[in-house]
Amino acid sequence: MAAEIVNPRSDSSTDHEGADEPFDPAFALHRGGKMAVQATVPVRDKDDLSLAYTPGVAKVCSAIAERPELVHDYTWKSNVVAVVTDGTAVLGLGDIGAEASLPVMEGKAILFKQFGGVDAVPIALATTDADEIVETVVRLAPSFGGVNLEDISAPRCFEIERKLQERLDIPVFHDDQHGTAVVTLAALRNAAKLTGRTLGDLRAVISGAGAAGVAIAKFLLEAGLGDVAVADRKGIVSRDRDDLTPVKRELAELTNKAGISGSLEAALKGADVFIGVSGGTVPEPAVASMAPNAFVFAMANPNPEVHPDVAHKYAAVVATGRSDYPNQINNVLAFPGIFAGALQVRASRITEGMKIAAADALADVVGDELSADYVIPSPFDERVAPAVTAAVAAAARAEGVARS
Repeated sequence: MAAEIVNPRSDSSTDHEGADEPFDPAFALHRGGKMAVQATVPVRDKDDLSLAYTPGVAKVCSAIAERPELVHDYTWKSNVVAVVTDGTAVLGLGDIGAEASLPVMEGKAILFKQFGGVDAVPIALATTDADEIVETVVRLAPSFGGVNLEDISAPRCFEIERKLQERLDIPVFHDDQHGTAVVTLAALRNAAKLTGRTLGDLRAVISGAGAAGVAIAKFLLEAGLGDVAVADRKGIVSRDRDDLTPVKRELAELTNKAGISGSLEAALKGADVFIGVSGGTVPEPAVASMAPNAFVFAMANPNPEVHPDVAHKYAAVVATGRSDYPNQINNVLAFPGIFAGALQVRASRITEGMKIAAADALADVVGDELSADYVIPSPFDERVAPAVTAAVAAAARAEGVARS
């Protein structure tokens, strides 16, 4: 399958039906969708037809029926991912529904192709029930080599991913959680290296206890971070709170070794790292109270929790989720290569070791060019996807989840 961008209209007509508005290039680019299906073999005459379809196809079907593993060799399964959403947490737009999510899912699919050489199919489901989503994806799974869960709201996203991982023998990856965590770890490793520290030397504070915040906290601890406290709308997630969901209760047991309670601002005092995945605004005095040579990763879009101009007054390294500032924490640095590596070796799942390998490979791409404005490479750096792909494939073999 090829991801094709529809040619924008060159006229100055209105950008969508019934709208009395000036030309908008975003609508022009999206007209007709951003993708198309393209054959990889020719069908020029009856001989081609007899091979691509009946009767030739029957031989291949019969062979797969006898030896199911051949499906990876003789269909597109080994290089195609389902991008699945229910439209409940789309970008910063929230619960906008399945159909309204499709432009984003198409975008995700073309990024898979552009940056990882992986085909992907957008699947927007007309249900928000966790069990119905799981059952639907399980039934669709024979057509795909992997499942990328996308823009599904917390806490359902945790349950859906866990149940699918238990029931399927193909990689299942919720990018809002793990893609963000992988890229954050890579940038943090390089920021620590730049300032002569290790992950174990750092205490971090995360603003946001949704999918990304929970995943980042767990992943950074798995990678060796010294300590991390996570804040939601009511303050630091801590054991002394009686209003926590099961997911946050588990998080309270794993995090906050320092025993901090109260507000985000209180936790930032003396902290080495701020990671924002929540939106909102962190007051400048709270940023000023952080430790010397602090790192501020304010990743909310379009408005970072700490404006870079403010962050640079106090922090040694500043990163955002935006492309118009240095050090963009962008998931496209991770998920194409992670899936490409997993599919390459026909991995049965994506392990913590594979994700850490992806983060290490991503950090290593920066190499000797490391600087305060360059702790993470650009998505357009052609070294990124091959490095992540190779590292993930090697880790899958080392962890015993590779089947080829």
